[in-house]
Amino acid sequence: MTEMVFGAAPVRAGDPILPRWWRTLDKWALACVIGLFAMGLLLGLAASVPLAEKNNLPRFYYVQRQAVFGGLALVVMLIISMLPPRQIRRIGVLGFALAFLMILALPIIGTDFGKGATRWLSLGFVSVQPSEFLKPGFVALCAWFMAASFEIGGPPGKLYSFLTTVIIVLLLALQPDFGQASLVLFSWLVMYFVAGAAMLLLLCVAGLTLVGGMFAYGASEHFARRINGFLSPEIDPRTQIGYATNAIQEGGFFGVGVGEGSVKWSLPDAHTDFIIAVAAEEYGLVMVLAIILLYCTIVTRSLLRLLRERDPFARIAGTGLACAFGVQALINMGVAVRLLPAKGMTLPFVSYGGSSVIASGIAAGMLLALTRTRPQGEFAEILRRGR
Repeated sequence: MTEMVFGAAPVRAGDPILPRWWRTLDKWALACVIGLFAMGLLLGLAASVPLAEKNNLPRFYYVQRQAVFGGLALVVMLIISMLPPRQIRRIGVLGFALAFLMILALPIIGTDFGKGATRWLSLGFVSVQPSEFLKPGFVALCAWFMAASFEIGGPPGKLYSFLTTVIIVLLLALQPDFGQASLVLFSWLVMYFVAGAAMLLLLCVAGLTLVGGMFAYGASEHFARRINGFLSPEIDPRTQIGYATNAIQEGGFFGVGVGEGSVKWSLPDAHTDFIIAVAAEEYGLVMVLAIILLYCTIVTRSLLRLLRERDPFARIAGTGLACAFGVQALINMGVAVRLLPAKGMTLPFVSYGGSSVIASGIAAGMLLALTRTRPQGEFAEILRRGR
């Protein structure tokens, strides 16, 4: 099965790579990604100043670092978006292998930075969160397995992808990082559904997930504390959720004004996990709706373009990346408004963090590459050529 799509723009022999890339790219999705990054810098100007002052650093220290990380992420995204699906698969598998080795090293040389979960490798001048880089590689690897299962005499790729998922979910749960584990499991379920899911297996996975959650609740104090806080009918105003909820309520429709918000001085993670609370307080519902619209545009346009994709790997991997991108944003914002228990998950391209921003750039670059239009036409046209 070749890489085909309906209604693709024709490609002339010897066509330069940059004009061909620009002509076949989803420009609306690219613009939305750049818009999210710009909003992240704007919100970082407010949200990161209290942390910089607390650490006796220049006021805009973290904003400058975010700009550097974001610039690097955008460059990586643009380069990856120019690659064909075969190269995307190779980069994804290699990235998965490197991230997997780093996750295996976490129990030995990892650190938790006082947050109760060993998720980072500290290199002194910078820290790396391997799970962020694992996700795009995981999607590419499982999509490769699933696509291979369609070939005549191909391997049991769906089984391989399932075993890989079980291993990764267990490793993430041991950190503990149940948020990322849930996102990885969701990505696999979406890809497996697109690849032709057996409903019995999906029901079994759902049952095992429920059992695993119950076990984690009894075995992990970290997990149980977050679930109990979520289920509590009353919100402690001194908790992160309490501060975030109050900030969203205070913001109203148009916000309290640029720089006038107070939640950034109370929330330790205002620049990362709860940056949407800063947006809601200072810029109001208008800013929040604009951010949601950008995410919805990226996911919706990507899925619509993938509906026409004829290459199994591109279709499966692109769907997994698009849904993971959207669901991660949904989880982050859902936690802030108390629709979901706290999970410590960043808002892609908006939250501060080198690992998060660069990994988001890699994932977005892969998604843009997989949703580019292909030079072939419809199946009927291809069959006529083959006669």
